[in-house]
Order: sequence, then C-alpha cells, then structure tokens
Amino acid sequence: MAVVTPPVPAPARTTSPARRPRSLLPLNLVSVAAGVGLWWALAAAGLQFPTPAEVAVQAGRMAADGTLLDDAVASLLRVLTGFVLGSAAAIVVGFLMGWYAVARGLFEPWIQFFRTIPPLAMLPLVLVLLGIDETPKVFVIFLAAFLSCVISTYQGVVSVERTLINAARVLGAGDATVFARVVVPASTPFILVGMRVGLGAAWATLVAAELLAAQEGLGHRMQTAQLYYDLPTIFVGIVSIGVLGLLMDRALLLGGNRLTRWQETR
Repeated sequence: MAVVTPPVPAPARTTSPARRPRSLLPLNLVSVAAGVGLWWALAAAGLQFPTPAEVAVQAGRMAADGTLLDDAVASLLRVLTGFVLGSAAAIVVGFLMGWYAVARGLFEPWIQFFRTIPPLAMLPLVLVLLGIDETPKVFVIFLAAFLSCVISTYQGVVSVERTLINAARVLGAGDATVFARVVVPASTPFILVGMRVGLGAAWATLVAAELLAAQEGLGHRMQTAQLYYDLPTIFVGIVSIGVLGLLMDRALLLGGNRLTRWQETR
C-alpha cells in the first residue's frame, strides 16, 4: 500500500531588509544638519567662510529687494531652456544611432569628438558667432545637456534584449510597433539617467555661461560679488543653485519613477 505524503507547505515569503520600502527623509535631514554644522564649525575655526547665519541674513536682504528672485528666475529659465532642448535633441539622436547603423556611423564620430571638448571651451567661439544676448548662454547649456544625455540614450537602445524584439516580431509586430512598444519602454530608464546627468551638467555650465555679458542671474551675481570679496553673496548664489538643482532632480526622479513603475526595483 502506497503511503501518501501530505504536501509540505511552502515557507512563508519573507521580505529582505534591503527590499523593504522605507523613507530616507530622516537620513536626509540628519545629513543636511550635519553639513550645516560642519560649515558652522569651519567658519568658527577661522576659515574665511561666512557663517550660515550671515548667509541667511544676506539672502533675506536680496529676497527683500527682489534681487534674489530676479536672478533665480533668469538662471532657471536659461537652464530649463537649454536642458529641455538638449535632452530632446539627445533622445532623437540617441534613438537614431541605436536603431539605424547608418545614423550611428554618421553621428558617433562627431559626438565623441565634441564630448572630449568641455562646453566651456566653446565660450569664445560661441561669443563671436552668436553675439552677447541670450542665445549663446542657452546654447552652451544646451550643448552640455545634449552631450551628457545622448550616449545614455544610445546605450539604452542597443542594450534592449534581442529576445524581446524577436518575441515581438514572432507575434507579428512590425518595426514601428517593436520600436514603440519594446525599444522605447526598455530604453526609458537609461534616458532618465542621462537626463539627470544632463541636468547636473546644465547647472554646472550656468555660471560660466552667464559670464557672456549677462545683466542678471545667479552666476552673474556671484561674479560681481567676487570683485568686492562679498562672500555671503557668493554663498547665497551657491546655495541657491544647489537647492534649485536638487529640486529639479527630485522632480525628474519622481516623474521617472512614474514612467518606470514596471521596472523591478532593488
């Protein structure tokens, strides 16, 4: 007589601590507090730093007379314009390079060539060719964002698993459907990483871009303050650029998380 062994219940699935969702906000607050405390300690130790209180007072003065708002808006518009145009162009060129071998052969040498040239090195040429209005400032930021994002987009397209593309073709999908339903979603995480890097490059280029005969902007204000050794104003500009860049990066990250909900997270 055969003995029937009762089925062994599967072990309860446990959630790894690394996968357990948790808020990083307390750690962020601790990190910020520690950074401000270190800044205060360095200023108290005799380094030529203004204290956080002095910077806050100067920021209040600049906010009261409207200088800080005008400069922040001017810089933000330049960065947004250059970043949006640069990212859009990078996505188009990156998809073309990844999808068509002909486009890859035509574009890749020039992209690699210009990637070795810092965008700031283009300032004299841009100034001569485009004048001293807003166009050269936006163009330099555009170039920084484009070169930072295009390679990531291209890498995303060529990294799409061939199995997914073949499976879509077996199911009868044409090139357009494969591109829209397989390649674009699979490349989105790479594109978002490239855009975040491009956003950082855009803000990093801002101060130099505003050297081109700018009348307002955070970079322009910092350059003017340098002439008078006005350290609190310089620090106000640094903190403002950092805060605006951080907020834009968080917004981009939040939008990216919504677009890639399907992606497995770790």
